[in-house]
Amino acid sequence: MRLLYTILILILIMAISGCALVNVALIQPPSPLEEQVLEGDGTKKILLLDINGTITEQEKSGGLLGSSSASMVSLIRESLQKAEKDDKVKGIILRINSPGGTVTASDIIYHDIIEFKKRRKIPVHACIMSTGASGGYYVAAAADKIIAHPTAITGSIGVILMKFNVEGLMGKIGVEEQTVKSGDKKDIMSPFRKATPEEVKLAQEIIDQLYGRFLDVVMSRPGNTLNRDELRKRADGRLYTAGQALEAKLIDRIGYLDDAIAGLRKISGDDNAKVVSYFRPGNYKGSIYADAGHMGGMMEFLGGFDAFSGASFMYVWRP
Repeated sequence: MRLLYTILILILIMAISGCALVNVALIQPPSPLEEQVLEGDGTKKILLLDINGTITEQEKSGGLLGSSSASMVSLIRESLQKAEKDDKVKGIILRINSPGGTVTASDIIYHDIIEFKKRRKIPVHACIMSTGASGGYYVAAAADKIIAHPTAITGSIGVILMKFNVEGLMGKIGVEEQTVKSGDKKDIMSPFRKATPEEVKLAQEIIDQLYGRFLDVVMSRPGNTLNRDELRKRADGRLYTAGQALEAKLIDRIGYLDDAIAGLRKISGDDNAKVVSYFRPGNYKGSIYADAGHMGGMMEFLGGFDAFSGASFMYVWRP
């Protein structure tokens, strides 16, 4: 803030004194993604692609003077398009550390990975770091193999719809809400009143359909050996440790990111294949673990949820 005030004062002084102003952009326009080598010096490449934080279609704010950055959905699409044009990319690792996010964002990323695999026909492996829950696991299901760190948490297969009921609070502070609507269900799941039993039933029907799609995605993952009844018993929203997930046949193996890299190097036939990532200029990554622990702040974790924004259907773990 002090820097901003200083800039504004200087501009004001120059305007008053009649000085000429030089037009300098304070916010730089976004640049195309560039490649950075993290490890290795072989001829082939393994791309490290991050699924970090809440999975959403929303752009990330850059603050007062910064420009907003692309949403995760947009960034993954852009990264896959860049990788598709590079014949030296022989495999992709989805480095996942996410509690999940919106239903649509999770599904778009899953779909984009599936379509990329059809076009390029190269292996895609998922490596779950600390957390790969709900939508994070949904995205992982697009991979040919799912590897989880020994201390990872995964699972939470299911759908959640949350809303606040602030009717009582508004009454206490003397604020009254008034809605004019075309039909009695136009404000379904409004935070300003309690949902009716019929509205809860309608919402449950939607949740059941979205839950069924989640099961379909897990059933179709390359490493799945469960039948639908077995999966449904495991998909009650519970979390699993890496060991429990392996026993439940929700992942393919337990290992570290190094193990995932070694596996794809072996498949590529280049034991020293470069491990690369994509970045925008100004965002330096020094190793394969750079940014690996980012889970976002509370509002990002909640998917931007607030009491007055209505309700959202989410593939997300919300304790």
